[in-house]
Amino acid sequence: MKNRSLWLIALACFCLSAVSSRCSRPVRENQVQLGIWAADNNLWEEAVFRWKKAVAASPRSAAAHNNLAVALEKKGRWEDARREYEEALKLAPENAQIKANFQKFKENMESPAKSEEAKTKDSDEKK
Repeated sequence: MKNRSLWLIALACFCLSAVSSRCSRPVRENQVQLGIWAADNNLWEEAVFRWKKAVAASPRSAAAHNNLAVALEKKGRWEDARREYEEALKLAPENAQIKANFQKFKENMESPAKSEEAKTKDSDEKK
């Protein structure tokens, strides 16, 4: 009887792990799609929210980190955007789209107006 109980517990754990691993992918994909919809509708705070959920569901997704970086950039959260771009590049160093997005981000940050705006915004957020 004890062996049967242990076997049933092991089987239940296996089934739960199989279901949970399959569930995380649809959750991430759903969040990504909602984030894309939000970005297409210029709802950047919603896009940030959705892509943060996508990153939480799949932290090794370079695309999720890249999307989050774009949304953070649109919100003017420069340091957060930089961190997400860097994480995306660590995960997919040869991804041409991520490299292009990060390069454009860096060029924008080098422009005098953006650079000054970034300093002001970052110091305001720390208060």
